Amino acid sequence: MVISELIAEVAPRLTPAERRLAEAVLADPTLLAFGTVSELAERVGTSRPTVVRFATKLGCEGFADLQERVRAGLAPALSRPSERIRHAEDASPRRAAVEAAVAGVFEGLDGPKLAELVTPIVEARAVWVLSGETSRAGAHALHSGLEILRPNVRWVGDHALGGSLGGATEGDAAVVFDFPRYRRQSVLASRALVDAGVRLVAITDGPLSPLAGLTETWCGLVVPGVGPFDSSVPAVLAAELLVAEVAGRLRDSARA
Repeated sequence: MVISELIAEVAPRLTPAERRLAEAVLADPTLLAFGTVSELAERVGTSRPTVVRFATKLGCEGFADLQERVRAGLAPALSRPSERIRHAEDASPRRAAVEAAVAGVFEGLDGPKLAELVTPIVEARAVWVLSGETSRAGAHALHSGLEILRPNVRWVGDHALGGSLGGATEGDAAVVFDFPRYRRQSVLASRALVDAGVRLVAITDGPLSPLAGLTETWCGLVVPGVGPFDSSVPAVLAAELLVAEVAGRLRDSARA
């Protein structure tokens, strides 16, 4: 039984604090799937015992049991490519998942959010673009567009992180793309950039992403599985919207 069905069965018996928990995990199941009791309690503004009682009220033996059930529901999106090949689906669910993810990009990157993400890119002395291994398509699309519109746009490859980022300094901005299973190199590089005073823009999946924890300037995308791999479409679309907004903000200098 999926989390929404578990909650629906006990909805009339939920306390106000438990209702807030239910609303939070229904809006973003990764809060429960990858967070701790303390993180979820803090996020919702309640206590750790309330989170545990919420789990048992849903018929689970405890928080860990509920977390495993939610992870199992998310497994198709997080499983390894080899497992996805073994359990291949027909194309209809994939199409629906990608279409929903595309709609989510447009809804999430509305005017104010897009302006928030683009401001550091427009104002920076230099812009550094980096990504995890499976999220390069979006990062490449952003880098390709930005380097035509403004000077000092740098691509940072996995094997040159140390040398490439040595020149990053206060007044710069960095845009990082990464999603579950997060690339350790991306997270370490992002943390080093923040420590150096660089303004970080994170394109990731949600508030429990290690990248979202490093900056207030981030957006969450839903990245569905398509065949053995995660879809690149949401990240590429987000990159194209960012590039279009940068062009609109720079206008004359971008045209030149």
